[in-house]
Amino acid sequence: MASLQNLICSVSKQLVAPNFAVTAKLNGASHSVVSASSSGASSHEKNVTKRQLALLGAGALATGLLKTSSAFAEEVPKNYKSYVDAKDGYSYLYPAEWRDFDFLGHDSAFKDRNLALQCVRVGFIPTDKTDIRDLGPMDEAIFNLVNNVYAAPNQKPSIYDMQERTVDGKNYWTFEYDLEAPGYGVSAFATVAIGNGRYYTLIVTANERRWSRLRNRLKVVADSFKISDLTA
Repeated sequence: MASLQNLICSVSKQLVAPNFAVTAKLNGASHSVVSASSSGASSHEKNVTKRQLALLGAGALATGLLKTSSAFAEEVPKNYKSYVDAKDGYSYLYPAEWRDFDFLGHDSAFKDRNLALQCVRVGFIPTDKTDIRDLGPMDEAIFNLVNNVYAAPNQKPSIYDMQERTVDGKNYWTFEYDLEAPGYGVSAFATVAIGNGRYYTLIVTANERRWSRLRNRLKVVADSFKISDLTA
């Protein structure tokens, strides 16, 4: 099976983003911005400042621990569909008008019919860890993940938000980030979790220029990801 680098990094490199990161398939903290660049004031930094203000104005989520009930998580809001993979032990919501497609190295994926950058995909790899917290402190682990796995060499990453939630005793990390290359940028949410001897990753993306209009809708997708115990 593909390594963590090959599995997750394939998306960012195909989309040329910056340095860092249903149809059913059933059987029958304080708010902060982290940038990997240490250069002086630039248009990128001004955009980051604007982004901070926009997030604060919209009531952006602070780093913290969210307790979520499974009953609420299983509800399907209007204009979404649910994807449930009982065989591989995960589920999530996606916008109802999106269609499924094959995404190299991933187990499932859906995208907008007209805008390919607006998509969600899920992949997983084997791991001997039992909980996402086994990766270490959340901020350090996410910074290393986005910097060293998600981002291509020509990309400039920024992390805007990190949060942990717990659902039915399972821990999830969800974070927002940008990958920016010259003349091009991608914004995304990622949710990672560990269970069933697997390291699961969900990533939902859109063009950076459309992010302000889509952010809240795509956050629902990122927050909906759940893993379930596999049955023998």
